[in-house]
Amino acid sequence: MSEESAKNLKALREKIDDIDHKILTLISERANCAQQVAKVKKTFNADAFFYRPEREAQVLRSVMDSNQGPLNDEEMARLFREIMSACLALEQPIKVAYLGPEGTFTQAAALKHFGQSAISIPMSAIDEVFREVEAGAVNYGVVPVENSTEGVINHTLDSFIGSPLQICGEVELRIHHHLLIADTTKKDKISRIYSHAQSFAQCRKWLDSHYPHAERIAVNSNAEAAKRIKSEWHSAAIAGDMAAELYSLEKISEKIEDRPDNSTRFLIIGNQAVPASGDDKTSIVVAMRNQPGALHALLEPFHTHNVDLTRVETRPSTSGTWNYVFFIDFIGHIDNEDVSKVLVEVGRRASELKVLGSYPKGVL
Repeated sequence: MSEESAKNLKALREKIDDIDHKILTLISERANCAQQVAKVKKTFNADAFFYRPEREAQVLRSVMDSNQGPLNDEEMARLFREIMSACLALEQPIKVAYLGPEGTFTQAAALKHFGQSAISIPMSAIDEVFREVEAGAVNYGVVPVENSTEGVINHTLDSFIGSPLQICGEVELRIHHHLLIADTTKKDKISRIYSHAQSFAQCRKWLDSHYPHAERIAVNSNAEAAKRIKSEWHSAAIAGDMAAELYSLEKISEKIEDRPDNSTRFLIIGNQAVPASGDDKTSIVVAMRNQPGALHALLEPFHTHNVDLTRVETRPSTSGTWNYVFFIDFIGHIDNEDVSKVLVEVGRRASELKVLGSYPKGVL
């Protein structure tokens, strides 16, 4: 390296050190402000909500809109996500229940949404996540609701029917599956593969091509699959990055999902209604009377008031044979005038209408 290059490098490093010091000072100032916010909230309301989904969505959108690079918008938002998570933990650490065990994609979704400073608590079933939130043992829950390859998770939809909980947010996670082995596994002797049934379905073509004769054993979660193979020399598991890291497994094949756009949408559930953020979704469940034209009558108000539907799912009703309930997602907040008009008209035509929540559209 020439003397001039060394001099330039030294100057750049000194500039980086100076910038780092400024960043440190500003983050500390932000953390101090967060503590002051907590004190003000407690003064007015001892049961104040410290986490505001609409406020955080607005901040992250502003960061992405203002970003000028060279880091891309999502990377910059992730950095701010973690700063916000750490600052919020100073006010009051958030406890989040998720469909476990540790190392699942649902835990990854929870940490993506709430940041690494959140306290994530694994539950063994979706209805247990709902119960923990309802009981107040945790602040929020995270549950999967639909996969781009395999469709909706019916257990999650059914859990909403009898629950008083609100949807407070959503997060979408790109799902990458890897074939994992332990340090004791003999690669050329793999005759058994463990995974969740959904993951087997999402990797069906790849497995048929590469391991057509291996026994496929479905377990409760990919994390459980990863844990099992630690004691078996002839087995492999399909799981994600978090499980691979948690159980110190080797990836012998990466991204084996059949569709490269494979992703899962997760819902954040809580006890509070969320004010409008400016870019929101609303979810409802509707029971219609069993008569000709019921579906048309249900959907007509959305067309009339130009409200965009994003999802319509049908589930059998528990109230009678051949009756159905519809789960509907659409753009807008219940405080919006057009949405209010739609809900009034749908309510007149339906036998039952329940608003599951209005919440910010997923930012990250």
